Amino acid sequence: MPSLKDLKNRIESVKSTRKITKAMQMVAAAKLRRAQEAAEDSRPYAKRFNAVMASLAASVGDSDAAPKLLRGTGSDQVQLLVVMTAERGLCGGFNANIAKLARQKATELKAAGKTVKILTVGKKGRDALRRDFAADFVGHVDLSEVKRIGYANAQGVAKDILTRFDAGEFDVATIFYAEFVNVVTQVPTAQQIIPASYEGGEAEESSAVYDYEPSEEAILADLLPRGVSTQIFAALLENGASEQGARMSAMDNATRNAGDMIDKLTIEFNRSRQAVITNELIEIISGAEAL
Repeated sequence: MPSLKDLKNRIESVKSTRKITKAMQMVAAAKLRRAQEAAEDSRPYAKRFNAVMASLAASVGDSDAAPKLLRGTGSDQVQLLVVMTAERGLCGGFNANIAKLARQKATELKAAGKTVKILTVGKKGRDALRRDFAADFVGHVDLSEVKRIGYANAQGVAKDILTRFDAGEFDVATIFYAEFVNVVTQVPTAQQIIPASYEGGEAEESSAVYDYEPSEEAILADLLPRGVSTQIFAALLENGASEQGARMSAMDNATRNAGDMIDKLTIEFNRSRQAVITNELIEIISGAEAL
């Protein structure tokens, strides 16, 4: 049974921890608002961009004149998995869920005889996958010094991926991130970015006919690299909002658990103190009776 001093120290320690988790919850809540606004503001642009690209891709089809980023290499033997997670932990299952989805995909591809290469964006994803796939790592992007994600960060990641594609290092590239739904729900998502795959969306519903100048092939050749950057930027923004939402939820749970633990320890402390006082009274009474 712990002594009164030990119980008192534990109570003070848990109270200090509760202060920290409460502060982290408030900081995450403040950051979440900005991150959520950024993610939601990017969605209409990304949706419309994808609709235009879908229309252009449908016009070009799978012809030899189509840009390589659209038609691909003609093979899917070498797969590049771009795993985007946070640089920090203490955000519940956010990082683990993304890494789990990437691990499942890598395992399936290897079982099918494919070659897997992994590029990580964020330290937590690298740490989670290093144990099983260290030999498959081809690069890492460190964003720990970045205070606020910008389009330039996405361009840097996209440039790295496009350079590897032009060098023939892989055939298919897929990004892994968490789509933000709300504070308690972040959905791990896998999205193929090379070869470019665009849903019809609004382009299929539109009956308008467009004439493009210059040709669709020339426009696609210019827009497809930007499309890769746009998709990566949107994924980074979704990740940012998801991370703060998950951290806010996790710190709220930690604060509540700390409060419950303090209540239990306080009850145990009071019972122990009462037992000590009772024993002292018994000793005093017994000594008095002996006299």
